[in-house]
Amino acid sequence: MPFGLKRTLQCSLLAFATLPVLAQANAGLQAEDIFELEYASDPQISPNGEQVVYVRNSNDVMKDAKRQNLWLVGAKTGVQSPLFSDENRYHQPRWSPDGSKIAFLSDVSGSTQVHVHYIAQNRTALLTQLQAGISDLTWSPDGKWLAFSQKVEEKPAVIAKMPAKPKGAKWSESAIVIDKAYYQADGRGLVKPGYRQIFVLPSEGGTPRQLTSGNYHHSGKLAWRSDSKGIVFSANRIADWEYKRLEGDLFEVDFAGKITQLTNAPGREHSPSFSENGKQLAFLSSSGELNPYRNHKLNIMNWQSKESRMIAKDFDRSIQSPSWIGSAKLAIAYDDHGMRKLATITTKGKIKDLTNTLSGTTLGRPYLSGQFSANFDGEIAFTKGSSSRPADVAVTTSKGKVKSLTALNEDLLAHKTLGKVHEITYKSSFDGEQIQGWYITPPNFDPNKKYPLLMEIHGGPHLAYGPHFSAELQRYAAQGYVVFYDNHRGSSSYGERFAMLLKYKYSSKEDFADHNSGVDAMIAKGFIDQDNLFIAGGSAGGIATAYAIGLTDRFNAAVVVKPVINWLSKVLTADSGLVQIPTQFPGMPWEHVDHYWERSPLSLVGNVTTPTMLMTGEEDLRTPMAETEQFYQALKHRKIDSVLVKIPGAPHGIAGRPSRMISKIEHTLAWFEKYKK
Repeated sequence: MPFGLKRTLQCSLLAFATLPVLAQANAGLQAEDIFELEYASDPQISPNGEQVVYVRNSNDVMKDAKRQNLWLVGAKTGVQSPLFSDENRYHQPRWSPDGSKIAFLSDVSGSTQVHVHYIAQNRTALLTQLQAGISDLTWSPDGKWLAFSQKVEEKPAVIAKMPAKPKGAKWSESAIVIDKAYYQADGRGLVKPGYRQIFVLPSEGGTPRQLTSGNYHHSGKLAWRSDSKGIVFSANRIADWEYKRLEGDLFEVDFAGKITQLTNAPGREHSPSFSENGKQLAFLSSSGELNPYRNHKLNIMNWQSKESRMIAKDFDRSIQSPSWIGSAKLAIAYDDHGMRKLATITTKGKIKDLTNTLSGTTLGRPYLSGQFSANFDGEIAFTKGSSSRPADVAVTTSKGKVKSLTALNEDLLAHKTLGKVHEITYKSSFDGEQIQGWYITPPNFDPNKKYPLLMEIHGGPHLAYGPHFSAELQRYAAQGYVVFYDNHRGSSSYGERFAMLLKYKYSSKEDFADHNSGVDAMIAKGFIDQDNLFIAGGSAGGIATAYAIGLTDRFNAAVVVKPVINWLSKVLTADSGLVQIPTQFPGMPWEHVDHYWERSPLSLVGNVTTPTMLMTGEEDLRTPMAETEQFYQALKHRKIDSVLVKIPGAPHGIAGRPSRMISKIEHTLAWFEKYKK
């Protein structure tokens, strides 16, 4: 293979290795295949539209880690060539305005730094020796500068003065003093003191200059003025920003560090993007109302007058990533009925869909995903995925057609028979609300036979599944399950009304009815074995699964992954309480004890008879391990068959490493196999 390690993970490394393995070589996705999957991300089209540089993601079976390399592909020829392809990580490639250079981030020097590659000379320069993480890398229009954001650390708080330690003495580590409301983050642990600031750096090398300051975070998309003398960004520069997480305004900073506020509307303004002539600034805005879901709207600012107007105000979808492709048109993405669409929108609000195949940058479960970039001439590169393939690189042609440029997984998947994805719609038994879902039939499916049903519930809850590639669900299908998943009330991509149906009702009998009615609709198709029904879900899906088994005993077994079990304890111990309490609940826990308890699966644990596996990462700060352990101990007190699986080192993104994804899948399959009738 020209790229990545293509090796086989020995079955002996897997827990529950006695699972039956399908005999046919083409029967479906196997556990070891997960290490072999690749996908494209962050495709960046050149200013002249001739080439696309993208991040090629693969897995290293020896290091159990993701490998990120940079590849070039001809937009017209489809010819690929490696730009940087080795064991180091390369990401965030960005073309210079004249297309002669590519800036990127890489750890090739030992830590992540800014580099610039000169295309014609085939030479690469290391530009920085920074000590903290870099993001939001952006070229100035004149090509002379690079802007980025970086955390500037501060000294930790100190309260007590300790006596001097004798020379050679081995004392315990110093006490950690925490005085911030936002003090922990899933995947990072305790947040070190400091704030993200914006810097500029000469593109030919030199000393970075800090432009912003103050006890606020300045990060996100950076937009240079057309004269390369200022940068527009979004920040929440309110004194008590920790408690007002839904707020944010646009600001401009110049080379002298002067900051000018551009917007002050309630809510958040973000994702700025200048038109080519610099006369118009596009940006997104969202409401500051204390709701669990909000659409993001497109706005256009006249740069001279600083007056703004909202475009397509009545469009009931959330607009993403506005990028100018002319003086009066932008490329955008938006989610609709389980699909992510690539579209154009005029400055008068007329929307034209280009494709609904923007997809494929998540491998585990079938979440909506996908990225694109566009140049001012209207040429667009994007990640194209499907129900049977992760993301490849594609472009839109001048005639509006979609042209695929890569086929990264044909070596692995072309000779396999994957499960087929089918759509299903049905009405919820609660109120007749129409629910959209999908089901995957096993390889070599025979509609005249009976199959066990595995229902898998998505997280969020304000996220969405769709007909997208999923290594986890394909693996279940390969083991003979019909896999069913739905976008229950509260899911995104159906507008604000549908999303808000779960306001103050997460979880509830209402979303349970959506799931349960889906199971009934699947049984009605005639090929489901009613004696073999299983349920699983992670995060919000784990909550819904734990809640469901407190309301029904129809499932043979359940797998509850990284759940919230007791909302009274969760919101005051997790990293997300500052946002979650004001948006998903009517008030503080001590003021609404009954409401929090009613939403908690623990309130129903006395009804549970379903054999239950619980699985959570040991370093999860979003749904802390104590939540899982409360349910486990409660089930054990009731002598319900249950098992607790802890994933060492894993945060909330439990499947972030290939072996962890495999472990999650194989433990789930083994538990369900145990309770098949």
